[in-house]
Amino acid sequence: MEKLIFTVTNDLNYDQRMIRICNTLSGLGYQITLVGVKRRDSSPLQEKKYRQTRLTTFFSRGCWFYAEYNLRLLIYLLFCRATAICSIDLDTILPVWLAGTLKNTKRIYDAHEYFSQQKEIITRPWVYKIWFWIERVFVPKFSNGYTIGGKIAEEFKLKYGVDYEVIRNIPLLNSDFILSQKKDKTILYQGAVNEARGLEYLVPAMKNIPARLLIYGDGNMLEGIRELIALNNLEDKVLLKGKQLPEQLNDITPHCYIGLNLVENTGLNQYYSLANKFFDYIHSGLPQVTMNFPEYKMINDQFETAALIDELSVASITAAINKLLNEEDYYNRLKQNCFKAMQVLNWQNEEKKLIAFYERVLKRK
Repeated sequence: MEKLIFTVTNDLNYDQRMIRICNTLSGLGYQITLVGVKRRDSSPLQEKKYRQTRLTTFFSRGCWFYAEYNLRLLIYLLFCRATAICSIDLDTILPVWLAGTLKNTKRIYDAHEYFSQQKEIITRPWVYKIWFWIERVFVPKFSNGYTIGGKIAEEFKLKYGVDYEVIRNIPLLNSDFILSQKKDKTILYQGAVNEARGLEYLVPAMKNIPARLLIYGDGNMLEGIRELIALNNLEDKVLLKGKQLPEQLNDITPHCYIGLNLVENTGLNQYYSLANKFFDYIHSGLPQVTMNFPEYKMINDQFETAALIDELSVASITAAINKLLNEEDYYNRLKQNCFKAMQVLNWQNEEKKLIAFYERVLKRK
């Protein structure tokens, strides 16, 4: 039985992409171990059909966290037997490369992000230099890999000569899903409450939108958003609901009216993004407001499930949301299109590429 180890730096309970990937591969008979971080506030691991391991660190953020975690991960990998090790993003690529090289183990790279092009990296010159150096030195050493969108795959091919598969973050199709009439016009934002997510524009925009906004998530901007809500006297209209497990969000999302996927155009990671929530909203029958960026536009040109905006501003967000709230025919057309799109854009179709990739890399018959 082939053993595959996947390495991340996040809390394993909330990574929907890794949950889907590990479930698919373990269902095919691969022995899967997903390795992540145990933080002080980590909730107990959810039971899965694959093995999960958390490494405890003293540091919780910044360069010391990455240095400590990479060292602990390297030690862990050196004492594990595996057919292949898959690094998820640049922040685990060094120990995976070193352990794979020393033990002559196959190495795979899964780029959830265009890591060096994130806003919080490219706006900090010394941080950018470090991550960009890691990217241009080590990504070419991983000839086997995949990423979340075609544009990032094109960039990697152009810059590093690697030909990566595209495997998108798409939910399983629920064959029993029924489009229901939504009476409560609640607006939903789900995901990280971090920089470059447009929340500093969204909150003041709610002053001129006749609906409630629910924000499900956590992140480095949470306290700043809390202060912005108070500054605009929106405590009764904008509600911070905290982080939820994927299963809980799957129950919450279909009962909302509009989904939001706002991304700041600072860095190619944001511009080439293809967020989980974009597909989550489609699979819940939610018309959404999202960005007129290449990956979203390409899908929307085919299915028209979203109202696209060209820039992040209070005015553009207000206008797009109010159009969905006030124009019933337009809203219903997008909602019906969500149902059509989910029949094509689903994990049952997407996982076929994942299965073919691992069969090829591991030369499984």
